[in-house]
Amino acid sequence: MNKTQIQDFAKRISGTRSGPANERVKAVVDRMLFDLFVLIDEMDVTPEEFWAACSYVTELGKSNEIGLLVPGLGVEHFLDLRQDEKERAAGMEGGTPRTIEGPLYVAGAPVCQGEARLDDDTDDGEILFMDGRVLDSRGNPIPGAQVEVWHANSRGNYSYFDPSQSAFNLRRTIIADAEGRYRFRSIMPSGYSCPPDGPTQTLLTLLGRHGHRPAHIHFFVSAPGYRTLTTQINIKDDPYVHDDFAFATRDGLIPDVAHHTEPAALHDMGVNRPFATITFDFTLPAAVDSIPGTLGERPRAAA
Repeated sequence: MNKTQIQDFAKRISGTRSGPANERVKAVVDRMLFDLFVLIDEMDVTPEEFWAACSYVTELGKSNEIGLLVPGLGVEHFLDLRQDEKERAAGMEGGTPRTIEGPLYVAGAPVCQGEARLDDDTDDGEILFMDGRVLDSRGNPIPGAQVEVWHANSRGNYSYFDPSQSAFNLRRTIIADAEGRYRFRSIMPSGYSCPPDGPTQTLLTLLGRHGHRPAHIHFFVSAPGYRTLTTQINIKDDPYVHDDFAFATRDGLIPDVAHHTEPAALHDMGVNRPFATITFDFTLPAAVDSIPGTLGERPRAAA
């Protein structure tokens, strides 16, 4: 078909109304349909291929894996890149890099003042102590900043989604102290992979790609008057740290990890097995009225 035929058909659909429309939704759907028609025509998509794609999308929804496929195709990271450009255009510079939220946040984690113990002491993984400060763009501490943290256990599973774990295991909200400092004890997380028989991995395999993520720790960091930060740090020695299927690794989000086995160090920290330490500071730029908040509305689990 030529482009005029496609445009005429798309206009016919766009012009069909039986009542008031949401103009924003209509504009997006009209454009999406036109682009889809062009793609089907230019790629010579067969009816069998089209209905196979429809069945795939149905299975994706049934499996609740949309939150996996979106980052796996780079879409969630693309949204971050667009937000970066908006902030640069508005003169907002600096700050800790953002990266994807992912699909495994759960609202309502217990709130702790200054420091927290994240794990429930049932995981025999390497003990982890992490600390740092929340700073403004000039390096001044932000007292009372809120640091929400969540991560997987040593098997790559998240509480709430993994019913074998206790409620809010490896999830806390820490209120920074007067020096903007936060600290917590936990266990070293493991990376995880897409379910091998799920629809996300099915598509990734067709694309010649793996579905592995490096070990990482998620954060929301916020304070009144500052840009809310959605980010995650990656564990430096993970084999997938620079090959994340979700494209979430960014420069500035791979802190050094120190591993400790000395008996004196174990004694000083009050532990009976080797542990690791990470220090990482978060920097929050001042909020800009013309830039929407970075913690966008989206479906999120709540316990």
